[in-house]
Order: sequence, then C-alpha cells, then structure tokens
Amino acid sequence: MPSKYAEAGVDVRKRGIETFKETLDDLYPQAFCVVTRDPDMPEYGIVTHTDSAGSKPIQAYIHWRETGEIRWFKGLAQDVIAMNLDDIICVGAKPVNFVDYIAVNPFKIPKGELLKTINEGFKECLSLLEEYGLKTAFSGGETADMPDQLRTLDISGTINGRVKLSKVITGDGIKPGDLIVGLRSGGKTRYEDCENSGIMCNGLTLARLCLMDEGYQRVYPEVSTEERGYYGRFKFDQYLDELGMTVGEAILSPTRLFAPVVWEMLTTYGPHISGLVHNTAGGQTKCLRIGRNIHYVKDDLFEADPIFHLIQRESGESWRDMFENYNMGVGFEVIVDREYAEELIAISERYGLEAKVIGRCERSDGENKLTIISPYGKFRYS
Repeated sequence: MPSKYAEAGVDVRKRGIETFKETLDDLYPQAFCVVTRDPDMPEYGIVTHTDSAGSKPIQAYIHWRETGEIRWFKGLAQDVIAMNLDDIICVGAKPVNFVDYIAVNPFKIPKGELLKTINEGFKECLSLLEEYGLKTAFSGGETADMPDQLRTLDISGTINGRVKLSKVITGDGIKPGDLIVGLRSGGKTRYEDCENSGIMCNGLTLARLCLMDEGYQRVYPEVSTEERGYYGRFKFDQYLDELGMTVGEAILSPTRLFAPVVWEMLTTYGPHISGLVHNTAGGQTKCLRIGRNIHYVKDDLFEADPIFHLIQRESGESWRDMFENYNMGVGFEVIVDREYAEELIAISERYGLEAKVIGRCERSDGENKLTIISPYGKFRYS
C-alpha cells in the first residue's frame, strides 16, 4: 500500500534523480554530497549544494494570513541555510558563501516586508555561524515575481564549500564494528533561543494536510490543490500539552543547525569519523546512500518527538513509513570508530545537544541495508 505521504503527491525516494548520475563529475560516489576537484587548487574539492525550506513557507503563510504578523516568515531563513550547510558538512566541507532564491506571488504577499523579514533571519543565522568558526559570506541571490506560476512563495538557497581532498568524509571508510552516534533534532541547545519540535524540513506536506483544520483551505484555497485536501482538526495557534507548544509552532520549528557541533567533532576527531548523515528526505533511511556493503542496525533510537506521534496518529501513516518520511528524533548521525563514540557524545553535550549511540554497522553482502528495531516494530530497508 502507498504511504500517506505518497498519496499526498510526494515521492520520498526521489525516483528519477538517477537520470543525472551519468552527467555528474563526482570524485567520491559513496559520499553524502558530490565533491568535484577545484581546477585552480587540485588538492581541494568544491562542494555545492542547493535546497529549500520545502513546503514550510505555506505553513508560515497561513500564520501570516491569520495574524497579519510578517515575523512568521523569519525562521525560513534558518531552514534554508541549515538544509544546505548541514549537508555539505557531511563530506567535511567548510562553507565559503551562500546565495538565496526567493520566488513570490506579489498579489498574495507583500514582497518588500517579506524580503526584509527573511533578510533579518539570514543575518542572525550567519552571525551565529561566524561565532562558531563557520564564517559564510552572503553573496546575494535572486528574487522573482511569479504570479502565474506560484500560489504563494518558495525560498531556497545554495551554499558553496571547500574541503581538502585528503580530509573528505568519503563513506568508503565505513566498516563493520563502527558505531552510529545520533544527534537529537528536538529540544533546545545552548545556541538556540527556544524549544524545537524536531521536525526539520521534511514531511511537512503530510503534516499540514493531516493536522491543519480543513477550514484553512476553504478560506485560503492557494495553500493546497483540490487533489490534496486538508483533513486535520487543529488550529494553527492551538496549544497541545503533548507538544509543549502550539501545533503551528511545532510545524514551523526551524531546522536545527548541526554544523557548529559537527565541525568541532571533525576538527578534533576527524580521522576516526567514517561517515556523516543529515537525516532529511528519506528520514532514518538516509544512511543507505553512503558507504558500501554496510548493514546499518539502529536498535536504540531516541524516543520519537511528540510531533511525530501526533502526525502518525492523525494521518494513519504506518510506523514503517514514518521512519522513512521523518528523522523521528535523530536529525544527524556520526559514524565513528567504536573507541571514540563517547568523546563525540561529550562534545555534543557541551553544546546542550543530546547525543547517544543509536546503533552500529555490520557487514552486508551486495548492497547497503538498514534494520530499525523500535517499540513500534522491526523494519528493514534497502
């Protein structure tokens, strides 16, 4: 049976992207991101990554329409930076610069106010990164008025990074016996201002459809198509004790910046780290894209954050598909030599970021595999 997420029109496995593989100039096919050789500095690799805030801008749009407060769009800036930066750091790349792309329907949203608010978010986020030794230049970007093509808005960005080829986390070094250290996606770190629900930027279409009151689609038909109707029962500002925040705040929680913590791990224990995984699209199955002939076994995951329980309950999505759709409480994974796992956990905890060993690597014959052993069942993926 197709997942509820697939029924909403989203292919979590991104079938079709394999078309581009033959065109890629990729030095390390088993790595998390594409690394190309710098033509002017042959000992370095260039890493370029583009990503967006997904459909989170639509949730922010609902909040703005209901309150008139443009501030609801501000957190999208961190989403875009984190979705790009936390990916390139998975190969050990240090950021160089960032550019944005914001497309807007000016008949629906006041463009000037929107851009000012998002720019404030960019400045705060980039300033924070500089404090932790990850200075990233803002090199401008592009803004497009697209009333004929866009119902509301879209925000995306691109980060360029550089890494010494001798220090690339290629994934080829992942071996049986390595441990998987998981970093929590929810909670609150020392460098964050408020509690995070942990949802990051994936699975938001299903979250909106199953949680937001169907009345929003009647009042604001631009927030979804007729084929993807809202069937939720919650108002955006409805506080739930189980969440510790409103439903809307949980969906809009900005994607965590793992880069400051991971960069210190790489700086201190880089030679003992064989793999890094940012659990975005594909959720807990994201690890399958790195390494060769590895069986990933995750048998001690964090308890899934309340937002994931709420989505599962309201949508009826299977737990198997939930682990493939969402990070389920583990936003980032570090694969490391067994004897250095506790050192990495100590680094993370100094930042107030909860971490623990969530699993291990075993040998697989022929292809990468994943086994998740959870309170909701045992699931296998390949």
